[in-house]
Amino acid sequence: YALKQSETEALFLIDRFKTSDYVGMFNEICPEARESKPGKISCESLPYLKTAVLIRGEKEPGMYTWEEVMKMGTEIHDDVLREHQEDLDFDDPINIQYTSGTTGFPKGVVLTHHNILNNGYFIGECMKFTDKDRLCIPVPFYHCFGMVLSNMACMTHGATMVLPAEYFDPVSALEAVEKERCTALHGVPTMFVAELEHPSFDKYDLSSLRTGIMAGSPCPTEYMKKVSTLMNMKEVVITYGQTEASPGITMSSTSDSLDRRVSTVGKPMPHTEVKIVDPKTGKISPRGETGEICARGYAIMRCYYNNPGATEKTIDKEGWLHTGDLGILDDEDYCKITGRLKDMVIRGGENIYPREIEEFLYTHPDISDVQVIGVPDAKFGEELMAWIKLKEGRTLTADEVRLFCKGRIAHFKIPRYIKFVDDFPMTVSGKIQKYKMREESIKELGLDEVAKAETA
Repeated sequence: YALKQSETEALFLIDRFKTSDYVGMFNEICPEARESKPGKISCESLPYLKTAVLIRGEKEPGMYTWEEVMKMGTEIHDDVLREHQEDLDFDDPINIQYTSGTTGFPKGVVLTHHNILNNGYFIGECMKFTDKDRLCIPVPFYHCFGMVLSNMACMTHGATMVLPAEYFDPVSALEAVEKERCTALHGVPTMFVAELEHPSFDKYDLSSLRTGIMAGSPCPTEYMKKVSTLMNMKEVVITYGQTEASPGITMSSTSDSLDRRVSTVGKPMPHTEVKIVDPKTGKISPRGETGEICARGYAIMRCYYNNPGATEKTIDKEGWLHTGDLGILDDEDYCKITGRLKDMVIRGGENIYPREIEEFLYTHPDISDVQVIGVPDAKFGEELMAWIKLKEGRTLTADEVRLFCKGRIAHFKIPRYIKFVDDFPMTVSGKIQKYKMREESIKELGLDEVAKAETA
């Protein structure tokens, strides 16, 4: 889908990774490549594709090797390179970054040199990066987190990039921090949870750590506190944003109080405007009231590639990016995320934000991770369901969870359905796919007929 939608002309690939056979996948969607000369592919399903380059692995029919491409570079005069450089403009697209696809097909976000260079610079500034810093990067580079918050932040400040492994592994990350004396560590919440709860966590020396970023999905307050204290990341910060904003929209500062850094996602980033609007009217919400987060400024994407309809729905005529996230701005401009517009549950006319219930359940000593969703209900329209992941070796029943909630949160916010799981459906970049959880739950609970009535 991505190769065709992006009109890709050249593809760089490795032979395989774990159970994924990339050469096999490529030959399946483009069988003509095996009969083609390198650089002259003619493929019916991918009409724009002409070149494939194998970075790692044995020589394949129809593909250049990495070494062959490198040799071609030596045969081109530097003047040709300079001509290409002079033709570039800072507002030119540098990449098409596909969204994680938590709902349906991913969209190609067109980002410019100006977008990502500046966003990365301000990320580094907020973390007080210098050329003395060493950042451990276990997050993927094909995601804006790794590409901008990590790579570009380091590049613009001369900081060292430490790559612990080809894929995330908590032990590799902890070992890299200790061995390389990293001063910063990045990760999505599930990565930090895996590191903190690893049986060998206590044996690693993390005293060199100072800062880092937890981002990519909602950051549980309890784990932010643990990262700050148990991992010595006393200046850990949160960045909130999305691919369409390059990705940073708001960010806490290393100088903010711990309470501000664990309970909010900071203030709007430099040269970025943020407003909270009523999703129904589009009018700005009063301070402290929940609404949709909108952002405007240098970091906003140019468009969704070849998708003007989706672009118009996301960026309005005044240039505001409508994030689809719900949040509040307080009197000091700190932003707090309360949920997703699409995740909001309406039970019997009451608007319920799953994030609030998730944050409460995180305080249970036996719960490692939790996600709350809405499922269809004939009486109330929707009911709450909690998917709960327990800490290793712990046991818990659904009734015990409800008892823990009773009297501490409103009765209508106590989940009716509770499911204990080993993991959640996620994108490869670590984002929870709540729509898949909802689909699976509807089937398991036998709510198909109710769901049909709900959408009729």
